[in-house]
Amino acid sequence: MLVDIFSSFDDHNQVFMSLYVLVWIFSVFVILLFSSSFWVNSPRWAEIMYIFKDTVSSQIFRSFGLNLGGFMALISGLFLLLIFLNLVGLIPYVFSGTSHLAVSFSLGFPLWLSLIISGVIYLPGSVVAALLPMGAPAPLNPFLVLIETVSILARPITLSVRLMANMSAGHIVLSLIGNYMVASLFVFPNISAFVLLSIQVLYTIFEFGIGIIQAYIFCLLITLYSDEHPH
Repeated sequence: MLVDIFSSFDDHNQVFMSLYVLVWIFSVFVILLFSSSFWVNSPRWAEIMYIFKDTVSSQIFRSFGLNLGGFMALISGLFLLLIFLNLVGLIPYVFSGTSHLAVSFSLGFPLWLSLIISGVIYLPGSVVAALLPMGAPAPLNPFLVLIETVSILARPITLSVRLMANMSAGHIVLSLIGNYMVASLFVFPNISAFVLLSIQVLYTIFEFGIGIIQAYIFCLLITLYSDEHPH
C-alpha cells in the first residue's frame, strides 16, 4: 500500500504485475525502431508490404483503372487492409471484421458505386450502350438489358458475400476443430488430441493463405469492374 506519492518511487513497493522487464524490452524496441538506422535502411516489414503492393499494382497496370486518378493507390491500400483484417481475425479472441457482411459490404459497395457514377457522369451514352451486347437479336433486347442490369446491380452483393462467406466458414471450422480437440483431452489424450492438433495447425496455415487469396480476389474483381468504365 502506498502511503504517499513519493512511495511510488520505491522499488520495494512494486509488485510482480508491474513487469519491469517487459516495459524495458518494449522501450528498447521502440528506441531501436525509430533510430537513425531505421530511416537509412528499409525495414523488413516494408519490403513485405512492397511485395503485396507490387502484386496488386501489376494487375491494375493491365486494366483501365490505371487511367483513373488515385485508383492504384486506393486498391493497393485496400489490398493491404483486407490482408491485415483477414489475418488478424485468425488470432483468438480478436474480432474478425471481414467475416461480417456489414464490413465487407461497406468496402465493396462504395467502390462499385463510384465506378458507376463516374461512368455515368463521364459518358452516359456509353454506359447505356454497354447494357446491350453487340449483335444480339432484336426480340431479345429488352430481356438482355434487364439481365445485364440485374447482374451489374448484384455485383456489390456477390463481392461482399464471397469475402464474408469464405472468412466466416474458415473461422467456424477452426472453432469446431478446437472444441473437439479440447473434448478429446479427456478421452484419448495421446492419439486423438495429437491428430486434431496437427489438423488445427495445418488448417490455420491454410487459412492464412485463404485470407491473402480472398483479399486479392476482392481487389481483382474491383479492378475488372473498372475495365467497363467508359474510355
